[in-house]
Amino acid sequence: MNPAPDQFELHLSITDSGQSAIGVLATASALSKKNIKQTMQNGAVWLTHNGNTRRLRRAKHSLQSGDELHLYYDLTIQSAVPPVPLLIADEGDYSVWHKPHGMYSQGTKWGDHCTVGRWVERHLDRTTFTVHRLDRAAMGLILLAHKKSSAAKLSALFAERKIHKRYRARVNGQFPVEQQSINEAIEGREARSHVQLINYNAQLNSSLVEIDIETGRKHQIRRHLSNAGYPIIGDRLYGSVKQDCTKRKCAEEGDQKREDLQLLAYHLSFIDPVSSVQKNYCVPQKLHPLLTAPLIKHSL
Repeated sequence: MNPAPDQFELHLSITDSGQSAIGVLATASALSKKNIKQTMQNGAVWLTHNGNTRRLRRAKHSLQSGDELHLYYDLTIQSAVPPVPLLIADEGDYSVWHKPHGMYSQGTKWGDHCTVGRWVERHLDRTTFTVHRLDRAAMGLILLAHKKSSAAKLSALFAERKIHKRYRARVNGQFPVEQQSINEAIEGREARSHVQLINYNAQLNSSLVEIDIETGRKHQIRRHLSNAGYPIIGDRLYGSVKQDCTKRKCAEEGDQKREDLQLLAYHLSFIDPVSSVQKNYCVPQKLHPLLTAPLIKHSL
C-alpha cells in the first residue's frame, strides 16, 4: 500500500455490524493501526450513529450497520505538541486555567488534542466542557466546566454578561490619555470596548493599554483597536505587516521570528452560580510583563 498523504479525509458507510473502528480505518487507509489509534485519541475520527455525530476515541468500538465513520487526517496537526496550561484555581465543578500562546480553546473536525480542555482531560482525567473562547494567538484566563450542569450555569452567565473580563495589550502608537469607548458593530452585532492607557513608550512608539469589554464578539479587541489606529503588536490578522518586520525580513527569518500577539486576558470576576460567592481570578503578575507596569490612570 502506498504511504498515506499528509492530508486526506475518509467517509465510510458501514454495512456489516461487529467490525471495529480501527480495523475498518486500517483497511481503508494507508495508516498503521498505531497511527490510527493516536489519531482517534487526538479527536480526528468521528462516528455518525442514528443521525448523531460525535468524536470517536475508542479504537475497538464495535460498529453497527448504518453507521458512518469519518476520518480527518492532517499530518501537521497530528504532529503538533500542545503547550502546557497553568492551573489557577480548581473549584470542583469548574476550574480556571492560564492558556498560553498557541493553545486552542476548542477543536475542529481535524482534531482537538491541542485544546486546553482536551489537555486537562488527558493529563488530569477530568471531563471538561468549554464555556467560552480565547483566541489561539492570545493568552490568559479561561474557564473549564467539569459537569454539564455547571457548564450550563456558566454559559448562562456569559450570555447574560455577568462575567467581567479584563485584558491588557501592547499596541502600536501613542494611545490617548483619556479613556476611549469603542462602539463598533462586528458582523452586524453590537460590540463595545473601553480602553485605558497605562503607559507610553516613546522610544518604541508603543502603548500599554487595559481593555474592559461589555460584549464578546469574535476578535473584538483586536478589531476594535486595529480599526481605531492602534493595532496590537504581533497581530497577524488585523495588524500592519510593518509593525513587526518588513516582508523581506519576515520571509528571510521565518514566521517564528515574529513577536507573539501581545494580548492577555488577565482578570475574571463573577458570582459563583452554585455558592453565590463573588469570585475574582487573576494571572499572577510574575507570569507576564504586561502586568508589571503601573497604571497612570484607571477609570474603568
